[in-house]
Amino acid sequence: MSVEQALQAVELAERARTASRELLRGSADQRARALQLYAAELESPRVATALEVANAADLRAAAGQSAAFVDRLRLDAGRLRELARAVREVAALPDPVGEVVERTIRPNGLRVERVRAPLGVVLLIYESRPGVTADAAALCLRSGNAVLLRGGSEALQSNSVVVEAFQRAREQAGLPEDAVQLVPPDRALLDTLLQQEDRIDLCIPRGGTSLIRFVAERSRIPVVKHYQGVCHLYVAADADLDQAARRLQCAGVPAGRRPRRPAGPAPAGPGAAGCRRRAAGGRAGAPPLALRGPRGAG
Repeated sequence: MSVEQALQAVELAERARTASRELLRGSADQRARALQLYAAELESPRVATALEVANAADLRAAAGQSAAFVDRLRLDAGRLRELARAVREVAALPDPVGEVVERTIRPNGLRVERVRAPLGVVLLIYESRPGVTADAAALCLRSGNAVLLRGGSEALQSNSVVVEAFQRAREQAGLPEDAVQLVPPDRALLDTLLQQEDRIDLCIPRGGTSLIRFVAERSRIPVVKHYQGVCHLYVAADADLDQAARRLQCAGVPAGRRPRRPAGPAPAGPGAAGCRRRAAGGRAGAPPLALRGPRGAG
């Protein structure tokens, strides 16, 4: 890595750190207003036109990739409307900052409270899906965190339009410029960002196993990994066993999308027939049956 790249990583992280402190001085209403403005931006003709051009360029560059890859990359008018709706839902969530989640009084009369506070700076690393850019920006801002968004090079044009829309909304709401930053898709730059444990508080990789393994092995920052799944299905003794069996078979498949053959994560547990046999054998009043799948399923 060149000296320029190293300095760029430090600057990105330091600017995010400064923005995170400025966000602490902002109000919940200010953050919610910024998200409402962001949703309006995503629905505007300006963004629709710019995104149509940008996403078409990303899709052209993805020629030859699998149909699933292209589908993840696509951000059409319908999906853009869904993003705007999701941003509004985040804006309407109760403000988590300052919420008292636990309160105790010590024998000496001292009152101790556990209060929710922003993490600070989040580094999100993801692939292909430009919709993640809007989702992550909205969630981080609502919770009072600054975020560094490191999307893949395959979605760079689309991601840029989505972040530009956020910046216009952010400016109208009077929030810090660097609350959301788009990180150039450079592997050496990412490697240096993963060493900025004094400036970045949490790293979340979202993608394939190789990406998550790379981040987990290289990062000095705490990493949240999602790719192993929960892997458990619990069936109550009085449950609808046919429905439970269908859920078991379709584990990991989005609603409404039934593949012609098994794909993606393996179903949890011993299979539908085993589900019926084991659940039917439960006695009345017995605790729920736990079906544990192989590691990585679900």
